[in-house]
Amino acid sequence: MTVQSMTGFARASGQDERYAWVWECRSVNARGLDVRCRVPNGYEAAEQAIRAAANKSFRRGNINIGLSVDRVDQTQTQFRVNRDLLDQVLSLRDELGDAVAATAPTIEGLLSIRGMLETVDLSEDAEALAARESAVIASGTEMLAALAAARGNEGAQLHSILDAQLGSLEGLSEEAGATAAAQPDTIRARLEAVLAELLDADTQLPEDRLAQEAAILVGKADVREELDRLGVHIAGARELLSDGAAVGRRLDFLCQELNREANTLCSKSADVELTRIGLAMKATIEQFREQVQNVE
Repeated sequence: MTVQSMTGFARASGQDERYAWVWECRSVNARGLDVRCRVPNGYEAAEQAIRAAANKSFRRGNINIGLSVDRVDQTQTQFRVNRDLLDQVLSLRDELGDAVAATAPTIEGLLSIRGMLETVDLSEDAEALAARESAVIASGTEMLAALAAARGNEGAQLHSILDAQLGSLEGLSEEAGATAAAQPDTIRARLEAVLAELLDADTQLPEDRLAQEAAILVGKADVREELDRLGVHIAGARELLSDGAAVGRRLDFLCQELNREANTLCSKSADVELTRIGLAMKATIEQFREQVQNVE
């Protein structure tokens, strides 16, 4: 199973004898799931159904859904005058007539006032309305399925990118382990050198205390533990990628752990080559983290 992306776009449309409708949705990255739906008046039931389906289908992402509806059959439309608005306009004219010189209003002028003319649909029976509502919801469901497919396709590409970045990190970890600074013989020689230097110095500390301090200093320079933990975290990230589903938050946590080990490796390093590898690790982990932000 592949990971899922949080970004995608989908569209679905439908039509009956009177109306045509179009659903559109856009999904972008988000910390959680935020579904926003805008529909025309009268389509609240469709909004509730599609919103519930989206909440069931997705775990994360900012999803904006819109429905537009247009009439295709104008023969079933009649016009009427908004009597309340007409009365207000005429009343206002009478009120201002003594203070402002004005010509009598024309029919064309009155009808051009926004809202003066209203469209009235000829009545439809309940069966026709229910059939349209079901068709609109079916189109919305089709749109959500297309969005899930789009997020899945992008998720497959993300999977390949993330897998390649983990491979690069594995290679860098192997390079770090192969450097002289990470080899047991080198670490032992460093311990012996530090101990000899402390013994030759003019100090009042007991020899066993000097040996203890030297061991602590060299132990702080040993990066094998950090490399082991890096290997564990990389294996955990690969397991999450193969698991798929909503793993974005867990991958983001692993990014923090990977970065912590790379930082520690760099701070411990007293070797130019090991430092270079550590910095390359940090860059690769940052690239990995940026891609993980797109994972559901």
